[in-house]
Amino acid sequence: MLHAVVVLFLAVTVHSAPRCDLNLVLDCEEIYNNVSTQSGVYSIYPTTAPVKVYCDMDTDGGKWTVIQRRVDGTVTFYRPWAQYQAGFGDASGEYWLGLENMHLLTNNRKYQLRVDMEDFVGNTASASYSSFSVGSEADGYKLQVAGFSDGGAGDSLTYHNGMKFTTFDNDQDAYGKNCASNYYGAFWYKACHQANINGLYLWGQTAHFATGVNWFSWKGYHYSLKAVAMKIRRVP
Repeated sequence: MLHAVVVLFLAVTVHSAPRCDLNLVLDCEEIYNNVSTQSGVYSIYPTTAPVKVYCDMDTDGGKWTVIQRRVDGTVTFYRPWAQYQAGFGDASGEYWLGLENMHLLTNNRKYQLRVDMEDFVGNTASASYSSFSVGSEADGYKLQVAGFSDGGAGDSLTYHNGMKFTTFDNDQDAYGKNCASNYYGAFWYKACHQANINGLYLWGQTAHFATGVNWFSWKGYHYSLKAVAMKIRRVP
């Protein structure tokens, strides 16, 4: 009888404990401050379940939690809604953190966004935004982004502000057809895009229009980037 009472007490204690009491790091800023200042793959806890992410501890002061990354075309990004909601890929290479995780991270804290990109001859550029958040599932994981600052890439994301997320099997864009199906990606499409960084990995200059890993204000619609990463950090 005593054993049963102890087991019950432990079960209630574990399931009712708040995230902070479990000493689980929320993002790469907490990793930087409490665990390590080295860039690499770590586990963060948007909830009590661990999620692998790449932490960029070097760029512009570090503490960046990478939420999207393309580097070599080894991971297919033309995927259905459920996979974009949950996340996919490998944090040591190409991956998508997941819309639900993005919402959980940005729902109660203020984050900024940086988008770093590279072409196939070694040129790099970036675009930064002082405010970034992703809404709830009930709100279609709506994008809220503002406060653009140019790092050479120009602004291709403000166009998408206020849009819900669209995949080929869940059309929430403002276009008469499905933007994800038309441009082989998934994004906060409008009608349709200036950024298609989840598009097809097409290796640089291409005859294909707007279906590659595009950032229009830097390379236009006929150039697919070699690398791109979306990364967020808390606003000081």
